[in-house]
Amino acid sequence: MTRVAIVKRSKCNPAKCDYLCIKLCPVNRTGGECITKGEDTKPYIEEDLCNGCGICTNRCPLEALDIVNLPEALKEPPIHRYGRNAFQLFNLPIPKPGKVIGIIGRNGIGKTTALNILSGNLIPQEGKEATIKRYSTSPLGDFFKKLYKNKIKLAYKPQRVEQIPENFNGKVKDLLKKVDEKNKLKEYTELLEIDKILDTNIKEISGGELQRVAIAAAALKDAQVIYFDEPSSYLDIKQRLKIAQFIRTLANENTAVIVVEHDLVTLDYMADLIHIVYGKPSVYGVISGLKSSRPGINTYLSGFLREENIRFRDKEIKFCTHAHSKQVETEEIAQWPKMQKKLGNFNLDIQQGSIRERQVVGILGSNGIGKTSFMKLLAGEIKPDQLEVDLKLKISYKPQYLKSESEETVEQLLKKETKEYNTKSYKAMIISPLEIDHILQKQVKTLSGGELQRVSIALCLSRGSDLILMDEPSAYLDIEQRLTLAKTINKVIETKEISALIIDHDLVFMDSLSQGLLVFEGEPAVKGILHKPLTMEDGMNKLLKELKITMRRDEENQRPRINKLASQMDKKQKKENKYYYS
Repeated sequence: MTRVAIVKRSKCNPAKCDYLCIKLCPVNRTGGECITKGEDTKPYIEEDLCNGCGICTNRCPLEALDIVNLPEALKEPPIHRYGRNAFQLFNLPIPKPGKVIGIIGRNGIGKTTALNILSGNLIPQEGKEATIKRYSTSPLGDFFKKLYKNKIKLAYKPQRVEQIPENFNGKVKDLLKKVDEKNKLKEYTELLEIDKILDTNIKEISGGELQRVAIAAAALKDAQVIYFDEPSSYLDIKQRLKIAQFIRTLANENTAVIVVEHDLVTLDYMADLIHIVYGKPSVYGVISGLKSSRPGINTYLSGFLREENIRFRDKEIKFCTHAHSKQVETEEIAQWPKMQKKLGNFNLDIQQGSIRERQVVGILGSNGIGKTSFMKLLAGEIKPDQLEVDLKLKISYKPQYLKSESEETVEQLLKKETKEYNTKSYKAMIISPLEIDHILQKQVKTLSGGELQRVSIALCLSRGSDLILMDEPSAYLDIEQRLTLAKTINKVIETKEISALIIDHDLVFMDSLSQGLLVFEGEPAVKGILHKPLTMEDGMNKLLKELKITMRRDEENQRPRINKLASQMDKKQKKENKYYYS
């Protein structure tokens, strides 16, 4: 049995445990040297000597050790490892001209590492020549030959687009002119709806605008392979579908496209083929062989790779048909009044509406159309023109943009918010499903985007409240985390008999979560209009009709899917005026 041993060096602090792992290791106690002290004073684990007893991992007070048995089907060594007792990646995606290849998998499992290797930003540990030799019988062999001799041109849209302003100062058009090798700047900026911000400084544009600028910059290069790492982040539903259509047009006989994406609807809509990445986050990742889009996503949700005979998840992910179809009419707990709010040149017009007990209502609409402002009005963070809003409810609000300056640990922060912290029910309902167990001792200011998001959600759910308000809780979370979050929110709502309003752009997440919808209309940055709350079916019909798309459920697992434009099902649903699946 091959094992991988991980020492999380940022967590490990021998001064706090006096090398407890070295003292407890049964191999060490019988005279062997399985765990030893390294030059950096941190322990090192000799994987060949480790018997997998689990004593060191279970007893480590800082949860800094991980020892995992690798699947027996893995015959080849990893393509890359970040060092001794560090994360390792097995296999790589294969670029295919004319195809959009999607990559699906959890956070921290090697998707971005794979793109960095294929883009030449990261050289595998065995070196260039050995990598070419390793793949000599695969299309990747020829790819790496060209890559390392600079005979192949690449374009890469990075995951963290918010870092672009740190490295570039100037107008949007100046950045795009530098990379416009296709002479299509005007065409692409109009398609991506960023033509009106070309004279704006890159440091002054929003996250959604920055994402589309980064996508345009990658697309404008005359590249044979284009990589897009999470292109839907910061984008609303309309923009996601436009981006998906745009990315599909980039794949041709001379150009391959590879996309990492967590939004299942967007990924399914744009990808021809899928690579599944499985393993254990921060420990190891394995990239599967190619599968067609629908079977690939369904295989990922099932958790079982039939060809490899590998089960990588205990439970299959299935979707209800539906949480909101069995909705019961509950008591009204509050009303918000008809109100207006002027924010610079933007006008927000809110019609009267109500909140019902034990109900989760999703909020959908374009970016810049007033969703966040509406939530801030309800939370009391801003006031409407001419009147006061008091729902007479205890409100817990998770904003869209999160702050992480606190030097407190996650545990200290959560303990302040709830007296239930030490109860089994609290840990089972919030701590475990949100995967906060392993970051309790981390300082809040050191958390990653995904960790900070999960802690912010936990804080919001922990407070004693009648109404939960959350703005884009799925951001930075992977597919499994999003679906688990939907279940967690619904469980809290039922258990505490409270209500929630949730803004988000992931239709699969909203479909799993909501019993009703608020759909914003208007013109972004000019006017936003919100009418009364709608049922899930009426709200989705309204939204999808505006988008000119129809959706159905997958027969295998009931997940929401977009019908191909002008397909038989698309025409049928439009004729019946049923844009939303039943």
